[in-house]
Amino acid sequence: MPDISGYLKNIADNGLYACHETIYRYVYSAEGKELRLYRHLFRSRKHRNRRGNRIPRELRGIPRDMWIRNRPEHIDLRKEFGHWEADLMMFQKALGKANVTTLTERKSRYIVLIKNESRHSNTVMSSIRERLQKFSKPLRQTVTFDRGSEFLYYTLLSRQLNIKSYYCDPRSPWQKGTVENTNSRIRRFLARNTDLEKVSNDNLAAIANRMNNTPRKCLGYKTPKEVLEQNLQIY
Repeated sequence: MPDISGYLKNIADNGLYACHETIYRYVYSAEGKELRLYRHLFRSRKHRNRRGNRIPRELRGIPRDMWIRNRPEHIDLRKEFGHWEADLMMFQKALGKANVTTLTERKSRYIVLIKNESRHSNTVMSSIRERLQKFSKPLRQTVTFDRGSEFLYYTLLSRQLNIKSYYCDPRSPWQKGTVENTNSRIRRFLARNTDLEKVSNDNLAAIANRMNNTPRKCLGYKTPKEVLEQNLQIY
């Protein structure tokens, strides 16, 4: 339809033309429906979807109750433990496909770092499951992801650990700002030009341990590890 309106604009006399929205409105008007003009549209829909109800392509296939806009308010307010955010830290392509999953617990800011050899969803989500199952049930309630394909195998968490997954809106990584902030701190130790082949799991554990034992202003100058251990038994 934008092609038609653009064509009309080019050939119109005295600058008169019809924008694509005007054309759509006529197609779906009573007269347009009687003439069955919708048959000439690209998707040939008999009825036009309400614009506010259109579902972005990235949201399709993910149940509506898993959209971040439907995440319970108490998670937003950090009123209890066990709600995590996840992200994937990428490195220069020339250095291979290895990457690091960052998990951050929203209330305590406690972090877990996991090395992956690829971005395949089964690989990434399996490693998240293996690490979270080490925590007690109160500490593994939900995880919030972005819409990267590496995070779409949420059934691994729901079926085996009863963990609920939530997904940010398309192109809205700021909606999981806790882990985004964590990544910026981790980049001091793992720059984008880091060769992960030279970084062992022990190295990653040491980085996570250092960050989990660093006092944070947002925690009243307690460390993430202290906040967790004072309130819940980690293992």
